[in-house]
Amino acid sequence: MKSLLLIHTGGTIAMAQDHAGHVLPNDINPLDASLPRATDIANITTRHFANLPSPHMTPDIMLRLAHFIESELKKEHYDGVVITHGTDTLEETAYFLHLTLGAPVPIVLTGAMRSSNEVGSDGEFNLITALRVAVSEAARGKGVLVVFNGEIHSAFNVTKTHTSSVDTFKSVHFGNLGMVTKDHVYLFNTPLLKQTHMVTSLSKRVAVLKVYAGMEPDLLLAVKQLGYDGLVLEVLGQGNVPPSIVDAIAELITVMPIVIVSRCFNGIVQDVYGYTGGGQQLKELGVIFSNGLNSQKARLKLMVELEIDASQLELEESFRVE
Repeated sequence: MKSLLLIHTGGTIAMAQDHAGHVLPNDINPLDASLPRATDIANITTRHFANLPSPHMTPDIMLRLAHFIESELKKEHYDGVVITHGTDTLEETAYFLHLTLGAPVPIVLTGAMRSSNEVGSDGEFNLITALRVAVSEAARGKGVLVVFNGEIHSAFNVTKTHTSSVDTFKSVHFGNLGMVTKDHVYLFNTPLLKQTHMVTSLSKRVAVLKVYAGMEPDLLLAVKQLGYDGLVLEVLGQGNVPPSIVDAIAELITVMPIVIVSRCFNGIVQDVYGYTGGGQQLKELGVIFSNGLNSQKARLKLMVELEIDASQLELEESFRVE
């Protein structure tokens, strides 16, 4: 029988609802009671790494988790890793592991939208399906995966799309990689994987700003004044900004890399428009166009790339193709 490492980090999947209807962390993880149901899937070793609501997750904790997994995989043989996590930042942790650790064995993240004692709780189902994916041969070489509500997603593409629905995680650009049925694990697609970069620390600060009509330039200039090392801009449409912030972008680009993503739910940014503030002008200024990442993932990617002292050309190539 295969062996799996199960790592708990907290989140709704590890919480319970009190008499007032508030969802709170538990001292004892309720998922421990689910493991007897999984004895026919694999030999499971459980590690309680943290018990955090997912808004409490930080890049530094993500890095500690990556190092922890790397260490555990060196100490013992495991055929896969499953990580339980809060849903608010699950996609960020998944993508960070995708960037730094890669997937020497299947690495699967899952969580829950309803706590352990709520009607229709989805935690146990998501855990069992994640364990099944992690032991599947089909999951090898697919990068870090997110398994939720019977669907299998790439860490690169998946995002949380609904505040409360159990069907919240979707791969908005390219679709999910596969699905889990009662009897089978199906993976139909293989994501394009890139070189990973394990770092020892995260010393670079990257800000994220959302662009809107008539945006004031002082917000962008504050990023420089506050000593940030990089900026991710959620721009309009295919890659455009209001004329009011073009000069500020031109000033910032001399001291830090600027990556743009679209604030649109679907699609990628391109240097299509030639008017003032259009993508063509931004490209000429030296702005880096992303490859479909959302802003929160682009921030993590830029942090890692800056940590390894990537050049402008290396940054452009890194964000061009995933």
